[in-house]
Amino acid sequence: MSNQQTETAASRAGGVVYTETVVHAPPPQYAADAPYQLAMIDLQSGERLTARILAGETNDRVAIGDRVEFVEERDGVSYFRKSAGPSSPQATEMPRPLV
Repeated sequence: MSNQQTETAASRAGGVVYTETVVHAPPPQYAADAPYQLAMIDLQSGERLTARILAGETNDRVAIGDRVEFVEERDGVSYFRKSAGPSSPQATEMPRPLV
């Protein structure tokens, strides 16, 4: 299995939002998408991934500790959305340090 296939398989598992931000001043290639949300996600596999969040409305945006699920990958960018399921036990644990 290639590294890209491994990353995609891991990201499909879903995870918990570690941190998030809304991008209002994106690079030129993403200007048409602004504003959009990015999040660092602690995956169920133990890895951390930066991904776009699909949110049609402001209340669809994620917050730290929210569970998210994989939607798709476009041009090498993973897209997630807020999960409808209950909050994860990980959400109450102390966040891992950025290393």
